[in-house]
Order: sequence, then structure tokens, then C-alpha cells
Amino acid sequence: VEALCWVGRRLFSAGLDGEITEYDLENLRPRYSLEAYGGPVWTISSNKQGTLLAAGCEDGTVKMFEILEDRIQFQRNLDRQKGRIVSLSWHPSGAQIAAGMMDMIRIFDTETGHASHRLLVERGAGASKTQEVVVWSVAFLSDSTIISGDSAGKVQIWDGFTGTLVRTHLVTKWDVLVLSVSPDESSVIAGTSEGTVTQFQFISSAVEPLPGSDRQWVRTRTFKNHSHDVRALVHTDTAVVSGGMDTQLVVRPLLDKVEKNTQESALRKITFPHKNLVSCAKKAGLLLFQFPDHLEVWRLGDSDGNGKPGDILPVKRKPEKLIQLNRKGDDQICCSALSPCGGWLAYSTVCGVRLYRLQLDNNNICINKVSKVPKELCSAQQLCFSSDSSRFFASSSQSSVVVVGLQQLEWRHLQTLRPKSGSREPVNLLAPSEDGRWLVTANTDCEIHVFDLQKLKLHCSLPVYASCPTAVSVHPTSGCLVSVHADRQILEFSLEQKEYTEWSRKLQQQGLHPLWLQRDTPVTAVTFDPRNPAHIILHDAFMFCVIDQTLPLPDAKTNLYNQLVLRSLPPAERSRNGHAFKICKSFQNLLSVALLEDRSLVVVERPLQDIAARLPAPVRQKKFAT
Repeated sequence: VEALCWVGRRLFSAGLDGEITEYDLENLRPRYSLEAYGGPVWTISSNKQGTLLAAGCEDGTVKMFEILEDRIQFQRNLDRQKGRIVSLSWHPSGAQIAAGMMDMIRIFDTETGHASHRLLVERGAGASKTQEVVVWSVAFLSDSTIISGDSAGKVQIWDGFTGTLVRTHLVTKWDVLVLSVSPDESSVIAGTSEGTVTQFQFISSAVEPLPGSDRQWVRTRTFKNHSHDVRALVHTDTAVVSGGMDTQLVVRPLLDKVEKNTQESALRKITFPHKNLVSCAKKAGLLLFQFPDHLEVWRLGDSDGNGKPGDILPVKRKPEKLIQLNRKGDDQICCSALSPCGGWLAYSTVCGVRLYRLQLDNNNICINKVSKVPKELCSAQQLCFSSDSSRFFASSSQSSVVVVGLQQLEWRHLQTLRPKSGSREPVNLLAPSEDGRWLVTANTDCEIHVFDLQKLKLHCSLPVYASCPTAVSVHPTSGCLVSVHADRQILEFSLEQKEYTEWSRKLQQQGLHPLWLQRDTPVTAVTFDPRNPAHIILHDAFMFCVIDQTLPLPDAKTNLYNQLVLRSLPPAERSRNGHAFKICKSFQNLLSVALLEDRSLVVVERPLQDIAARLPAPVRQKKFAT
């Protein structure tokens, strides 16, 4: 995929396969693909009116597609050029479109299809005459100013009426890869292959500007939040959002647009996908790891040592890889699950769901595919098994969940559970209770529904909270549902009484600690310790936390991260100074935290250094004294 484009609430992509694809955002899969017939497609862009989609192709054509209600339809070609079309930008009126190419920018009249101007881009200083300059990105403003970023490291300002160069800013010795314009067109940001983001503002360059004085594009700020190429940028009213080859998504607030020293002014980095890529078979001591093209099943290691709580014990038997299951076809794996007993494994692609029966007898491993898939199982966004491994749940379209009964080598459809809300959004969380009575679902409409698995019908729907849930779980003894949301609020709901618990009301009345609310990574899992019913265990990418419901909640003046302080105190004083939140940050980048039946904690880490080591080398920058 080389380009993405929103048209209202519709999403399109294009790539080197020469096809344009529209996506079904309710079922999270491609809706259809259309051949552009111009070779690889390097860029796509829609006009502000949402009526036309332009595609820049390898053969030098800009192809126009009419956007209809249920599809797109080819309309015409603009004049063919020599060389591929790398970037496109529409004038807000829709009457013109600018196309970035090799060594030049072309301005087309969209009504006639003819090129009206040719803007020649200069080569970098010292560059050979044979070296081409790639115009990686262009932006066409409402006053007909054109801004370009190219492989010579320049951001250039052009007059779109006359086709003349107004100003050149040398930003880097390498490439300027992407541009983004603020909604009011008063600011432009440029992402480079050095990992920097540079801001330009349309202001007066005078120290004390006079009313009515001329304004120009002035370089004002440079941010360095990435180690590799910055390939994606969005300029909002108050922040810069950048995505790089270092796999990080960074939200950088513009401090002249937000109030300082507030949660809104904090720099945020999103390093991992929020979906679960690890599944733990607690009863069998197995782990399932999901990769885009295969699954791996590992047996956990073992230790015969003893130690104090929190100690890392010596390993007697190392973790062992038992199975690698490759996907069928070219579609990537969307989700996967391993049953608690370790006897069932399932995964889904956009084309369908596959189920396998596993039999592990010491070193003898047997895996058999279960055939005759129920017709109700087309594909799924979430999969899970009941605690006794007798039932299989798959989230389907329109917030529904398919319930399947499992037998030795077959599965049979039992029921399709649907909420009464009529939501068409996909289910992004599934959580069956330990006693097998309840199934909790959450969708991207911020709805949480609870189904009774004995009656196979809806039990209740929770009041809709404004922030999307990121983790849900049912307490194994109290039967209360705990949900954690994207704004890090924690709610506890009694499924029997169908109301929020007293502890939850007290938490909402007092409020959570400011440092807890300021954390910028969502909680991705909630679990419980059956031997300590008052303990709630949850984790995000950088910490795991035990909440003791018997202890007082921390107020704003309390030290939230107080574990090191408490260790230095005598036991009697430790209990007086303690609070409900016990936070551990001694692990690296957590993907999964699971509590086994023997009360041992399984923690799966994915250090960012390992991810960075697999990336291409960044642009080398000479530093002082090196």
C-alpha cells in the first residue's frame, strides 16, 4: 500500500499492484478492488467536494474516478506526462490539481484535462546533472500557493497563478518525504528522512510587524521525535501527528495552541497495536504468538527454585517452541486464540475462520484441522474460548457474536448473539466469565453488552460511557464486570444488580490520580487473582498494576508510584502509608501479563530495541567529536 485517502467516512487505498481498494469499515475488510490500468499507483487524492478521486500512476497519467454511492467509476485521464506521478494535491475549489513528478510539478485544469503550468524543480547544491529530483509531496492552498517537498531536501513555495518560484527553504541534506497543511492554511509541516518534522508558518518576518505588512512562509520550529523516516503527517488545529519507519506514532501538541502544563499539552507516543497478539492457555502452560503470516505455540519454561514474591527464579527447563502454523493463502491473520486447556487453536483472516485440534503428549504433537466450518462463520475480528473449552466465540458483523459448540473433531453453530442497540460497529473486545455464565462484548460505539450463555440471549447493556473501552473482564467470584476505558477511567458493574458497585461510585466521586490519567498508553488487559478477590490486575505497554479494593484510593497529593518508598518502611508504617494502586514498571514493553493457576505470573515483553534492530539503518548524522 503506497497511499491512503479518506472521502467523508469512506476509506480508499492504492499500491504497487495497480489497484484501488475501498474498505468495509464495519467488518474491517476490503469491500472491492478496481484496476486503475496505469501500472503501479503511487498516490491517490480526492477533491474537497468528495465527488472525484485522482490516482497518480507509473505510466505518467492522472486518472480521475467518479465517487458514487456504492463504488467508484473511471471517468477520464488527464494529459499523459513523461515519468511517474508521485504526489497529488487538489485546489480546494476542485478546478485544478497539482502533480509532483521527477524534476517538475504539473498543474492541470480538471475540466479540460490539459496541463496549464510546468514548474521546474531545482537540483540540490553539488548534485550531478543526471540526478533526478523526486517531488515526494505537494500541497495546493486556496490562494493558489503551491508548496512542495522533494528528494533534494527542499521545501519550496510557488505562485500557482504564474508558475514561478517564490521561496526555497533548505530543510535537510536528505529527503523531504511528506507535507501536511493546518485546517486554516496558516501552517505547514514537513517530515524528513532524518526523522525530523519542520514547521512553517505564514507570518510577517519583521520583529515588530506593522498592520497590513506583507506575510510570508517562515520556518519556525523543528521537532525530532523519530529515529527513522517520517512517512505520514497530520496537522490538526492543536497538534502534529507523525508516523515513522521506527513504528511509532507521535502526537506533538503545539504549545501556542493549547494551555501549558495540562494533559492536552503532553507529548504522546503510541508504540504498539492495542489488539492482543498473545494468548495464554493457563491450564496447559502454553503460549500462542500471532504473527502476520503464521502462529507459534510455545511451552512455558519451568523452575524448581524458591524465592520471595517478586523474585525472578532460575530456569530449570527453557521455553520450547512446539508448533509453527503457517496461514493458508496470502491474507494476513486478523486474530487468533488458544483454548485454556491447550487443546484448541483458532485463527481468522478476512476470508474465513480456521479451527485446529491440538494433542500434546510429552514430545508427541498432533494437530488436525477441523473441517465443515459453520456457514455463520465468515470471518471475525475477535476470537476466544470458554473457560472449560466447550464453546468458541467469534465476533461477526454488526456487533454480533457467533457461539459455536466444540466436540472432538467438529463444531456446530449454537446461536448468534445480537445487541438490541442496532449498532453496526465491529466488536473489538470479547470476555467470557470463568463460570461460563456470561459473555461480555464491547464495540467501537463505546457500547458494552452482557449475554447470558445459559439462556443464549442478552442479559443487559451497560450505560454508554463517552470513552471507548480498551479492556473488560468478569470477576470470577463476585461476578462484577470491570471495564477500563481509553481515558483510563475504571468502572465496576454488578451483573446481578445491574448497577455500578459502591467501590466504583466512590472511585468516580473521588477521581483517579492525575498521574494515572496522564498516562498515554491504554490498559489492554484486566485479570483477577482468585485467591485474593479484592485484587484487580491490569496492564498497559509499560507497567502492570494491582489494585487492592480494600485499601484507600490515592488522592492528588499522594505519591502514586510509591513502591520503593514503602519497601524501606517497617511493616506497621508500610500499611499506614499504602494505597490501592501498586504499580510495577520493571518490565520492558509488555504485550501480555497472565496469572496461571499456580499463581505464577507470565509476562511477555517485546523490547523496542529488538524492533529497531530489524529496521533499515537510519540516515547517518555526523555528531560532534565523532
